[in-house]
Amino acid sequence: MRSPFPPSVIVAGAGIVGASVAYFLATRGIRAELFDEDAPASQATGAADGAVSVGSKRPGPMMSAALAGLSLYRKLAHDGVFADLFKPRSTFIVAVSDTECDVLEAHCAALSGAGVQVTKLDRAMVAGRFSALSPEVKLAAEVHDDGHAIGYQLVHRLLTAAGATVRRHEKIERILVSGDGRSVRGVATASGDHLADAVVIAAGSGSARLLGLTDVLIPRKGQLLITERAPALNAGMPGSLMSGRYLLTKGSQKTGKPGPARGLALVIDPLRTGQFLIGGTREDHGDRRTNDIDAISQILTDAVVLVPQLANVRLLRTFAGVRTAVIDGMPIVGRIGDVENLFVATGFEGDGICLGPITGESIAALICGDTPSLDLGPFTPSRFHNLRIVE
Repeated sequence: MRSPFPPSVIVAGAGIVGASVAYFLATRGIRAELFDEDAPASQATGAADGAVSVGSKRPGPMMSAALAGLSLYRKLAHDGVFADLFKPRSTFIVAVSDTECDVLEAHCAALSGAGVQVTKLDRAMVAGRFSALSPEVKLAAEVHDDGHAIGYQLVHRLLTAAGATVRRHEKIERILVSGDGRSVRGVATASGDHLADAVVIAAGSGSARLLGLTDVLIPRKGQLLITERAPALNAGMPGSLMSGRYLLTKGSQKTGKPGPARGLALVIDPLRTGQFLIGGTREDHGDRRTNDIDAISQILTDAVVLVPQLANVRLLRTFAGVRTAVIDGMPIVGRIGDVENLFVATGFEGDGICLGPITGESIAALICGDTPSLDLGPFTPSRFHNLRIVE
């Protein structure tokens, strides 16, 4: 869709994806207005671990998207938009059993085959490269050139740079459709109708209600922990630490079996504050906003097994959040059917921080009638035939 004048765009959702759409539209001279049921970065973006990583990706569309996402983060950091927010670092994936070693060996081969720089570390090399790790670690893989960024800081920076208007605590009730059904006119909220030249649905789980995707989008809970500051131990960890079991809970390896209702894995993230963020779970059941003692106890036990010195670090707080997943494991991004000015970008589960900016850039390109640099074919909304505008 092209216009001789900068069109107006309404974006449903002010998380990392919605904020990225607003920023890249602004670079094209297009004004965006964001609507959020709560506040910017108040949902999955604010509860994310901040990984900007290809380390857990299986070769294919998600890895290609993650590589493009990482490249864009580096560019935005160089250009100043993400200056001091994006922290380049390695991801270390470790194995403590023969089964995990087999999984990790296969994963390293897959990553290397996709052009990702990976260094395998045997027991002796681990001791020299990552001294805080337990001697129980049999094999480790260093995935180079990954990174980290904090979601709410990214959103604030993007919205500020875009000069976008954010309507907080304003829920979109429905999408306004033209008489012939071939375009949308805007959205309706409790405060009235709001008109725009294009609408983008980037509302996480809220997208299901607007687009008839309640059987496609899945709310998936995650529990995370934050420790006190431990500067010496933190400084001795050269990157994020991921257990080999994480690859299985996230589906990075094909097993032929459905995942458990609760997947317990482990990621230990040394934050720049000197603290550690430790997670986590992937759960399809239970209270979405609360922690439980069984999960927290298991996460802490597993963390101390891998990094014994964490036993001397106090736990400050725990929190839980909900990610929006898709039943086939890939996000939904693109134009919706034959509706010329309605777009969707949702269902990123734990990859929203990594893929948010590259998705925002891609949606902005589509709105302006250009071809995105990222191949959106695998993520097309048309793969779900029940997708529709709910009036």
